[in-house]
Amino acid sequence: MKQSLSGISKMLILSISFTLVLVLIRIVYTNDLSYIFYGWNLFLAIIPWLCSSRLQKHTSIGFSTILLLALWLLFLPNAPYVITDIFHYELREPIPMWYDLLIVTTGAWNGLLLGIVSLMQVEKFLLNFCGKIWVQGFVFTSLMLCGYGVYIGRYSRYNSWDIVTKPQHILLDSLRQIRHPFQNYHVWAFTGLFGMMLIIVYYTLQQLKINIFSRT
Repeated sequence: MKQSLSGISKMLILSISFTLVLVLIRIVYTNDLSYIFYGWNLFLAIIPWLCSSRLQKHTSIGFSTILLLALWLLFLPNAPYVITDIFHYELREPIPMWYDLLIVTTGAWNGLLLGIVSLMQVEKFLLNFCGKIWVQGFVFTSLMLCGYGVYIGRYSRYNSWDIVTKPQHILLDSLRQIRHPFQNYHVWAFTGLFGMMLIIVYYTLQQLKINIFSRT
């Protein structure tokens, strides 16, 4: 029997489609490809959500489950990474600034939402097999790793697949940053603050869900 899409899945698809339609209209109107990268970046941001959604169908932890979790964690930083695409926002006539503002803000929202929903699905799955403290530690670590992943993606220009194609480069860069933390303070400042922002957003949304629906 064919499963119907959940409410959150429908809203995610609608939200992503809205951003992509805005970009498409802009391209057709101006023949300018300035924001075409949103198509690729949102595609990468969707991958962890697809992995976590697939994970919901697993009833035990085995090799395929661990592989799926590894793939999810590998691509997870691509979701909040879209937030940093706001750096590309500037006046590009003849398009009014408010139109481009819609593109970058909805793009950032989509990336953030895809990452949060994805992590919530993984957390729900892991709670079936692990204690709450262990799962919370996993959530915290995942979001901090996201902060680092976003940094090396934005500033070191690494991609998710570079962990397979260029593992030695990433490892050497990471070891250098760890060995010389004060010389690379900007790396850890970005990682910590960006990760903390994601943690605050994640648990805020969780509390909203708990408190609002517990009173109805």
